[in-house]
Amino acid sequence: MDSIQAIRGTKDILPEEIVYWQYLEKTAADILTKAAYREIRTPIFEQTNLFERGIGEATDVVGKEMYTFTDRGDRSLTLRPEGTAGVVRSYIQNKLFASGGVERLWYTGAMFRYERPQAGRQRQFHQIGLELLGSKSPRADVEVIAIATDILKALGLKNLSLQLNSVGNQEDRQKYRQALVDYLTPYKADLDPDSQDRLTRNPLRILDSKDQKTQEITENAPSILDHLGEDSRYHFEQVCGLLTELGIDYQLNARLVRGLDYYTHTAFEIQSADLGAQATVCGGGRYDGLISQLGGNETPAIGWAMGMERLILLLQNLNPLTPQCPDIYFVSRGEKAENQALIMAQKLRHNDFNVELDLSGSNFGKQFKRGDRSGAKICLILGDEEVENKTIQIKYLVTGEQKTVSQDELINVLKK
Repeated sequence: MDSIQAIRGTKDILPEEIVYWQYLEKTAADILTKAAYREIRTPIFEQTNLFERGIGEATDVVGKEMYTFTDRGDRSLTLRPEGTAGVVRSYIQNKLFASGGVERLWYTGAMFRYERPQAGRQRQFHQIGLELLGSKSPRADVEVIAIATDILKALGLKNLSLQLNSVGNQEDRQKYRQALVDYLTPYKADLDPDSQDRLTRNPLRILDSKDQKTQEITENAPSILDHLGEDSRYHFEQVCGLLTELGIDYQLNARLVRGLDYYTHTAFEIQSADLGAQATVCGGGRYDGLISQLGGNETPAIGWAMGMERLILLLQNLNPLTPQCPDIYFVSRGEKAENQALIMAQKLRHNDFNVELDLSGSNFGKQFKRGDRSGAKICLILGDEEVENKTIQIKYLVTGEQKTVSQDELINVLKK
């Protein structure tokens, strides 16, 4: 019978890799907590119309990439393709706005999109993200960008660049949309098939096309920065100025529009030169209309998400980490000794030692070999003779030194 394999586009995170995930999660959590962001955990699946209304039916995510199914109650449900819509739904449903002021939230977890799997991009992928809800100030935009920069720097990543743009408000976007359609329509036959389809549905996404011919056509397209109204221009100038004051370098990128319909004003990506084509490690922007669009009050907001798989690839290449090893490897032989070793191992764990207990029942020679491979610095040895004498042998694996001590003295000896 054939063995069952993981689904294409999903990936096991093995014990040898988990040290990178834990390091990433802890680094991010520490920085977010210092900035007064509180963790939120939302369901992995939601009503489909949450994403249709929130992300936009004309987007590739909704049109091509969502995992949607009908449950036994004949409801259309979707595995979340991104985190913001679910957080906003929770914000509205649980009245997190009731106390007034700004709500700072962060999340981590699995997302799902039906895409072609490749390095750093899976159909089940993971993100760390934050949402700052309730402030329209340019300072909010700069705060979230600064926190993302702090996390990436704390991870030790280099060769990063901040790409920055403004997509304006709804009125600005509508004017720019028409200018872009007017420019692109004469070239329609030369655009790639996806861009031809987007010309009527979502023309801004054509600027994000990876097709070389389409990129050449859009090179001289109108810039959205030339179509910003006075308020939008002022907001963007404030963001740029505050980033400069914080010493955060950025590059203006008028082609950066992001892939989701809910973005307004500031849009940004942080890219790594060490990742090749899939260079974006963090992306986000302002979404001032989304909360009201999903049934809440008019509430300005901004957020971002980091792709954890891509960050792990960078960490593995640039900052190799050593898997955690036990402090102590405990070997035993004989029925009485094996039972006593279990009791002693638990006592050691309760005293903050990391202990791996050999449960193989094999001879001491084989157990010692496993102890050497474990990475532990100390091996405890217990046989029936030691049980009778109430002693235990300590072997220091780095130096080879070995000594016998009383079981009652063991913890004090190990703590010295």
